[in-house]
Amino acid sequence: MTFKYLIKMKKLVLSTAFAFLFLLACKIDSKKEAYSSSITKDANGFTYESFNNDPTGLRLYTLDNGLKVYLGKNTEEPKIQTLIAVRAGSKYDPADNTGLAHYLEHMVFKGTDKIGTQDFEKEKVFLNQISDLYEAHKAESDTIKKKDIYKKIDSVSLLASNISIANEYDKMVSSLGAEGTNAFTSNEQTVYVNKIPSNEVDKWLQVESERFKTLVLRLFHTELEAVYEEFNRGQDSDGRKQYFAVLEGLYPNHPYGTQSTIGKSEHLKNPSMKAIHNYFDTYYVPNNMAVIMVGDLDFEVTIKKINNSFGDYTSKEVSHPTFPEEIPLANPIKKEVYGPTAESIYVAFRTKGKGDKEEVMVTLIDYMLANSNAGLIDLNLNQKQMVQSASSFTNFNNDYGFHLLYGTPKQGQTLDQVKNLLLEQLEKIKKGEFEDWLLDAVVNDLRLSKIKSFENSSSTAYEYLGAFIGFQDWNKRLSMLDEMKKITKEEVVLFANELYADNYVEVHKIKGEDKSIVKVENPGITPIKINRDKESDFIKGFNKLTSPDLKPQFVDYKSAIKETKTKNGLNVSYIENPNNDIFNMSIIFDMGKDNDPMVSLAAGYLDYLGTDKYTPEELKQEFYKIGISYSVTAKDDKTYVGISGLKENLNGGLVLLEHLWNNAVPDQESYDKYVDKILKGRQDSKTQKGNIFWNGLMNYSKYGENSRLRDIYTMTELRAITPLELVDKVKALRNYKQRIFYYGKDVDNAIASLDKNHNVNVASLKDYPERKKYEEKETGGNVYFVDYDMVQSEILLLAKGAEFDAEKMAVSRLFNTYFGSGLSSIVFQEIRESKSLAYSAFSSYSNAREKGNSDYVMAYVGTQANKLPEAVDAMMELMTTMPEAEEQFNQAKEATLKKIAAERITKSNIFWTYESLKKRGFENDNREALYNAIKNMTLNDLKTFFNTNIKGENYNVMVIGNKKDIDFKALKKLGDIKEMDIDEIFNFEKSAPVKG
Repeated sequence: MTFKYLIKMKKLVLSTAFAFLFLLACKIDSKKEAYSSSITKDANGFTYESFNNDPTGLRLYTLDNGLKVYLGKNTEEPKIQTLIAVRAGSKYDPADNTGLAHYLEHMVFKGTDKIGTQDFEKEKVFLNQISDLYEAHKAESDTIKKKDIYKKIDSVSLLASNISIANEYDKMVSSLGAEGTNAFTSNEQTVYVNKIPSNEVDKWLQVESERFKTLVLRLFHTELEAVYEEFNRGQDSDGRKQYFAVLEGLYPNHPYGTQSTIGKSEHLKNPSMKAIHNYFDTYYVPNNMAVIMVGDLDFEVTIKKINNSFGDYTSKEVSHPTFPEEIPLANPIKKEVYGPTAESIYVAFRTKGKGDKEEVMVTLIDYMLANSNAGLIDLNLNQKQMVQSASSFTNFNNDYGFHLLYGTPKQGQTLDQVKNLLLEQLEKIKKGEFEDWLLDAVVNDLRLSKIKSFENSSSTAYEYLGAFIGFQDWNKRLSMLDEMKKITKEEVVLFANELYADNYVEVHKIKGEDKSIVKVENPGITPIKINRDKESDFIKGFNKLTSPDLKPQFVDYKSAIKETKTKNGLNVSYIENPNNDIFNMSIIFDMGKDNDPMVSLAAGYLDYLGTDKYTPEELKQEFYKIGISYSVTAKDDKTYVGISGLKENLNGGLVLLEHLWNNAVPDQESYDKYVDKILKGRQDSKTQKGNIFWNGLMNYSKYGENSRLRDIYTMTELRAITPLELVDKVKALRNYKQRIFYYGKDVDNAIASLDKNHNVNVASLKDYPERKKYEEKETGGNVYFVDYDMVQSEILLLAKGAEFDAEKMAVSRLFNTYFGSGLSSIVFQEIRESKSLAYSAFSSYSNAREKGNSDYVMAYVGTQANKLPEAVDAMMELMTTMPEAEEQFNQAKEATLKKIAAERITKSNIFWTYESLKKRGFENDNREALYNAIKNMTLNDLKTFFNTNIKGENYNVMVIGNKKDIDFKALKKLGDIKEMDIDEIFNFEKSAPVKG
């Protein structure tokens, strides 16, 4: 997959206590060389670097061949996050072979001369022929001759597939109980990802050390089609197109802007296997790689094993290309991109790269602008509802970075107006028009956010990754916030005036047809052989290896969740926080939107209100100053009023929350804007493909016209509601039955604060209004189609199953692993690996989340429109006849058991998991029953489950795609086609004018 450049719609900055962290920061600042490093030898004689005051406890080893090894210890769960990183990304792609690094990433999953083959010497003959044919194909300009060569590639590939064995790597790591198996490529890195049970290190190292020794480009042309489908997904992503337009503007002469990670269409269709081999030989060498492992490990045992596995790799001199320096931008550069989604604008400034002093300053300014609480954009634009939405984010690569501001317009607002509002916030920083305390508040928020992230093994591993790819010393990354703490207001103002001038790139995302879209014909690939009944000698040996036993641990919820009461009799469930002084407190009402739809409307409106003492902006600042976050959230069946932060400020936070709850002041102007925002949000949401498909069509397919999704206030109804009604609704909420959950230390202090501040009369608390029921319709015979301007098409088969039955949870979990989910599943193998019909394909049996509701069977394919009929036929065949493979079943069974054995439910998740279990009728940890049931299952049990619950089901079919490209005759075979109006799906009104 390509690197995720997800735009942060909301900055997830963990709140903290300003005073506490100010003292912490001063303490660290007073130490000389707070993060200095030292060199030590361990008991085995391996030398490692460690760092004073390092909260992660990193040991950084360098093997004799130059391989970097980052090890961090975290014993919260018996798992290890692993990353194998290569300093090789799309920046180093040859200009005539863009997309090469990313395609190589895909091919590293295909095996070696030992993995994935029955006889490599025989297979190699065919692979060499294919390589030569691709060179001839690349050189040939005649279209007809090119097609003839491709047919030869297809025929030889079929012969080669008789010897190859698909997905052997995936089968092996899956059998370990690995999670998140994947990889990603970006500008300067390619990274291979697994999270493994801690008892499986030996087997993981055996397969990984073999994996990177030899590159074998088997199953090449089928995987190439999968990559092209990924390219199509990018063409269907307006956000991705807008992002790359920014890069093109910022870096007109640098690979960051001149070539994308996915590559150009013509290069993907004309690859060179020789060029890929050359890239692998150049960059996939130990002194250009790192093994990163964070989790439940022993340092000295682990490094010895890594050295045994990777120590014999031969180093080679690596020379990374350098590129001419970009000239400064002298004037604004405006670009436009088109697509079906709602309009938005990006405004981006080029910065220096990772590790430069500019990174520290720009990061600080970014959070001064947008921290989801009290940044200038947060307060002046979002809080005051001056735009539909706005925020900012940064990105830093090795050579350059950027600071990007973005926003979406209100109804009737132009993109230029949004741009001007965003730039006005920068002007305030340039003029020093911000509170002095904001600098310290941002730094301290970021500091505790970092500390919190270091509690998580995956977050820590990715922090190590960033340092490695950026050629950075770890102590420099650790000291970044200390450097930020030293920055003065005067320095911020001076820097802002130097960087932020008329030197930006603005990209307008305009709603309209994108005429640059590339569409290609279906190449007509002959399905290759999967050979799932075959095994290489390597996997036979691998399967004979044994690992130390790992016993599952189950939770006794009734003893893990403690119970007490407030002085006035409210029930309080609590769990002690074993790690730090962070707390979360939730007041829970067992009523939600299904009981009273106005509760949700009122909860959202409260966010824009002040009180008789504070303006809305002042109130947000008061919470932010003491590092407390608050929220009022209404779900379908629950409403939560909560605060979180450092326990020293719990009482102050609860005082503020209760003050807002009791003294919120209704405001007509803010309510009118709030309604406008809701109506504009509805219009924007119906331009989003994912929302239409997975939300709109899914709900319509399940419930028809009487769905929770369609049960909304009309524009007239929204306009008729008064702000006072909503404020009274929020205030009246405290008069209903309620309970409290607290996660943190010093529960007595928390109870005392509740006794003091949360005054309710328990004896007079009201029962909840009756919950509205939404009837699930029977499925079958319907094809719901939505016309959408896109290259791909997406289809989902959905069948209503039987009512939730706890006895099916074990077999359905095993079935999903074997049949429909994951890289080694039957569906993935058949649809993507064998037939090259999709980038993404899966199937699942989904257990209902609430007792009394129905289970569902679903099967999904996302593919080029001209492949849709083939993809549907292939999927329907699988949903009718389950392929049986004993060895694959055993691997799936082993994987499922190992995942359960390595699962640990900890911290506040104990309470929230128990809440979800009770909805299904459980009073204990059901995983124990699942584990014991799966241990005794056979392939015949899966076959029986399939025949009873999958085969012969009646499907509703959901399809989204470009009407001009869809084969409706093929769809007609699946049922009666109904072209859906998007407004009908969501029950939206055709227009939503702004009031006045």
